[in-house]
Amino acid sequence: MSQKQDHKVKLPVFLDRDGVINENRADYVKTPSEWKPYPGAIAAIASLRRAGHRIIIVTNQSGIGRGIYTAEDVDQIHDVLQAALQAAGVTDAAIYYCPHHPDDRCSCRKPETGMVDQARLELNLPSGGWMIGDAESDMELGRRSGLETVLVLSGRGSTQLDKITSENLPMPDHITDSVVSAAELILTP
Repeated sequence: MSQKQDHKVKLPVFLDRDGVINENRADYVKTPSEWKPYPGAIAAIASLRRAGHRIIIVTNQSGIGRGIYTAEDVDQIHDVLQAALQAAGVTDAAIYYCPHHPDDRCSCRKPETGMVDQARLELNLPSGGWMIGDAESDMELGRRSGLETVLVLSGRGSTQLDKITSENLPMPDHITDSVVSAAELILTP
């Protein structure tokens, strides 16, 4: 898209988790104590929700499929994330995750659209919206799903931008330094 979407229509905002909302770890975020939100991230998400945007988190959690951690571990991390969001006034954020190993070739692992499709169906979401992520797979998911894409340079974002550029892949619609500036972009008419 060459121009930002009409902000009068409050479209859903899909966000990746690790590297966008919280610090990413090379050895995976495996426990609630390892989940460390970036400064301002929760408040930025709350500002989007207060403005009327529905918040949906879509995250690949292949550590489950790799046997590194369990679905219960992910649920505990998401309980902490939801508690932080609720404390900031976001009481209806939805979280979808893909538990599969990359070799499983499932329909939910980003950049496949399964998580967005499921959220749209279950939450009765309109088409369109935003995808905020730190990886090329997030941007590809956004393109495939008809979402305006925002690559954040936190997490893996800087190295992923280098990959996008060097491999001549489609550029994101927008590039920002963090989820905080991504929220500001979305909220600025």
